[in-house]
Amino acid sequence: MTATATARRWLPFGVNGTGTRLFCFPHAGASAVVYNGWREYADAGLSICPVQPPGRAERGRETLHRDAEALADDVVAGLGDEFTGNYALFGHSVGALVAYLVARRLAERGRDLPRHLFVSGRAAPQLPDRRRQLRALPVAELTAELRALGGLPEALLRDRSLLEMFLPLLRADLALNETYWHRPADPLPFGLTVFGGHGDPRADHLELAAWQDLAEDSELVTYPGGHFYLDRRAPELLAVVRRRLAG
Repeated sequence: MTATATARRWLPFGVNGTGTRLFCFPHAGASAVVYNGWREYADAGLSICPVQPPGRAERGRETLHRDAEALADDVVAGLGDEFTGNYALFGHSVGALVAYLVARRLAERGRDLPRHLFVSGRAAPQLPDRRRQLRALPVAELTAELRALGGLPEALLRDRSLLEMFLPLLRADLALNETYWHRPADPLPFGLTVFGGHGDPRADHLELAAWQDLAEDSELVTYPGGHFYLDRRAPELLAVVRRRLAG
């Protein structure tokens, strides 16, 4: 299957493999390239499809979203023709929220449903966020928070000029995550798997487990590591993805 002309903006790497299409949404400040390494694990059973939101990489001239609901609407409008047949959704951190909202919209609008929703590294969206808000912090304080969280190269954090180019994207993504207000909804009519790191300071075990209240068929899988545990756990994580899709 090839992407339509409208969808190509959202799928810069196209669709590789011939199996279930796994649409992958990036974390705050990241682009589709964060999932490019996963494509080596594509095979006859699984196709990795990194999603490129507006405002980054080749879409850098487009307006950044600061509202998660609006971004989800944009995704469904842009990728609607791709959300058919054999597909699933994955998102990490902020991407988990976006993937969840996209899944909800597809269900509410009577569209073809994903076979499964996989979320990672974010507290369940119905829980209040009592952590320190990051989006408006001064640069020095935000840099300290990012350094503690991990996931960004030290060279970026130390280079003020690079950081200033990067921060508008990051702050916009943090805004759509931190300003989200949950609307109660029916349980998801498809399976849900929740991934997380044992030591993630942004999503502890109880906050990850609370996702399971949003679907009748759910599973929680955790690994050693912090917020970016998945950087070293792609093979194990994708093995769980395959198992759940085969079930």
